[in-house]
Amino acid sequence: MFDTETDLSDRLFQDFDFSHGAVAAVSGGSDSTALLHLLKHHLDRTLPAARLLAVTIDHDLRPSSAAEAQAVARLCAEHGIAHRTLVWSGRKPSTGLPAAAREARYRLLAEAAEGEGIRTVVTGHTADDQAETVLMRQVREEEARDEDPRDGRGLAGMAPATLYDWRVWIARPLLATRRAALREMLERRGIGWTEDPTNVDRRFERPRLRISLAGRNGEARFKEAIAKAGQAAAERENLGQRAAALIGAFASQPAPGLIRLDRDFATGEDSEAAVYAFRILLATVGGVTFLVDEARCRALFEHLRSGTLCATLSRTVVDARRTGIFLHREARNLPAVPAAEQALWDGRRRITLSDRPSGLVIAPAGPGAAKRFTPEGDVPASLLRKAQAAEPALWRGGERLGLAGGDAAPPATAIVPAVSPFTRFLPSFDLRPAAAVAALIGAPPLPPSPFRGHDRGGAWAKA
Repeated sequence: MFDTETDLSDRLFQDFDFSHGAVAAVSGGSDSTALLHLLKHHLDRTLPAARLLAVTIDHDLRPSSAAEAQAVARLCAEHGIAHRTLVWSGRKPSTGLPAAAREARYRLLAEAAEGEGIRTVVTGHTADDQAETVLMRQVREEEARDEDPRDGRGLAGMAPATLYDWRVWIARPLLATRRAALREMLERRGIGWTEDPTNVDRRFERPRLRISLAGRNGEARFKEAIAKAGQAAAERENLGQRAAALIGAFASQPAPGLIRLDRDFATGEDSEAAVYAFRILLATVGGVTFLVDEARCRALFEHLRSGTLCATLSRTVVDARRTGIFLHREARNLPAVPAAEQALWDGRRRITLSDRPSGLVIAPAGPGAAKRFTPEGDVPASLLRKAQAAEPALWRGGERLGLAGGDAAPPATAIVPAVSPFTRFLPSFDLRPAAAVAALIGAPPLPPSPFRGHDRGGAWAKA
C-alpha cells in the first residue's frame, strides 16, 4: 500500500529524466489516467517548467472512441494539461488488427513527441500487463519452440523503455505497479476512468488471459510470470553485454556492407554469447527484422569453429576463410523501388534525398561499384566487389547516378546504415549489443537514454 501520492510519484519516476518534457499516452482507462495524474503531480513538484502533453489515440474502431477521447480532453483541461487527439484513419486490416493498431499508436505518439521537441513517450503498462505478456509469449514458445524467432528472449516481457524507430523512447514507469493499486488511488481522489469493452472481448488473446488470471490460481500464476520476467530480463541483458564485448573485440567493417570477424570469434569459450552476437550480425547484414533462428545459426556456428565454408543464412552470405569470417548481403532479391524523400531500403539503409525525386529508382549498385575501394590487408577483392554490388544506388533510365551527387543526381543525398533487427523497436534489454553494432557499421548513435544518468535494462523490470 502506498502512504502518499508523493511517495508513489517519487518511486515511479525517480529514475527517469523528464527535463525535455514528456508525452503521456492517455486512453482514458484507469492505468493511463493514473499515469497522467501521477506524472503531473511529479513534474509540478520537481520540474515545473517541463512540458507535459497528453495524447489520446483514437483508433476509430468503436463508435464510442471519439467520445472517450473528448472525455480525456475535458479531464486534461480541468487539470491544466495540454492535450491532443490523433486519429488512426484509413482502412483497417482484416487480420492482425491488434498488432496493426499497436504500430499505428506508436507511430502517432512518436510523431506527436517529435513535433513538440520531446524525446520520451510514457505509457501506462502495469505489472498486470507484464504478467499477461509473459504468459502469452510462454504459450507461443511452447507451441512453436522450433520456429519462434525470439527463442526465449520474449519471456523477459516488456522492457522498462523501448526505442521506437531509433528516435523516440517509449518509457513504462508503471511496470512494477498493480492495476488495483492505481484504481484505489484514483477512487480516493474521486477521478473516474473509462472501461474499454475490448478488454473483456474474448475474441482477442489478451482479454481471454486477463479473465483467466482473475480466477482460481490467478495470483500464483501472476507471481510466477513476474518472477520469470525478472530472471529472463537479467539473463538477456547479461548475454547482450557479453555479445557486445565480442563484437567490439573481433568484428570490423573493411567496407560498407562487408563485415569481417576474426577467426578467434568462433573459437572462444563463450560460445553462447558468440552465437547471439552472430545472430545479430547476420540479421543486420541481411536486413531482416527478426534475429536469425537460433538452432540454424548455432549449427552454422559449429561449422565455423571447425574450418572454412561458404553458406547463406537469412539473406547473408557467410564466407569463412583462413584469414577471417566475412559477412555480406547475398545478391538475390535486392529491391528496386521508386525513390522517395525518405526510405528504408532493403531493411539495411536509411536514404534521405534533398528534394522530391522524379523518375529515380533506388536499386543495387551492381558490378563495378567497388572500383573506388582498394582491398586492404587480407580482405579478398572478390568479396569486396560482391558486398559493394549489393549496396544501394540511384538509377534513372538504366543509368547508375551514384549517391555522391553530380549533374543528374540530387545535390544532397544521405545514406545511413541501420541495425536491422532493432530498427523499429529496440528494448532497453538490448542496448549494449545494438550500440556495438551501430558503432561497427557506422549507424547513428543511440539517442540519450530516458533514464537519469545511466541506462537501465532487465534488472530494473522486477516487480
